[in-house]
Amino acid sequence: MINLGNLSPNKGANRQRKRLGRGPGTGHGKTAGRGHKGFKSRSGSGIKPGFEGGQMPLQRRLPKRGFTNINTIKFSIVSLAQLETLDAGAEVNTESLIEKGIARKGLPVKILANGEISKPVTVTVEKVSGGAKAKIEAAGGKVIETETNN
Repeated sequence: MINLGNLSPNKGANRQRKRLGRGPGTGHGKTAGRGHKGFKSRSGSGIKPGFEGGQMPLQRRLPKRGFTNINTIKFSIVSLAQLETLDAGAEVNTESLIEKGIARKGLPVKILANGEISKPVTVTVEKVSGGAKAKIEAAGGKVIETETNN
């Protein structure tokens, strides 16, 4: 009966690894199967990803597109629907939003007008969209914009 204790691979299924550079009697001595001279015989060589035999590689043939502004400021976005979950008359600032898990730590906060707000809240954050400011003030709240640290 076959069980885990007496399992073994079929005859010839497992081969010993090729031991290179162990003398001429092995058939893999001296150049160790790399042949004589040339790029592939050198240590540290090997065709790199994207190499096309000296032809200009695809990543260099294609045109560059777009522009990345290095001075852009990333904001942690908060919607009015998220502010609605807070209690009425609450003092909402960046630190309190981070504590509640609404905003991400290390980023300035921007409030957008997604959703509705019916409770009066005092909001002190780095940025507020025009629509969000109008909705907060219509609900009896107050908006104070602070300077961004970035």
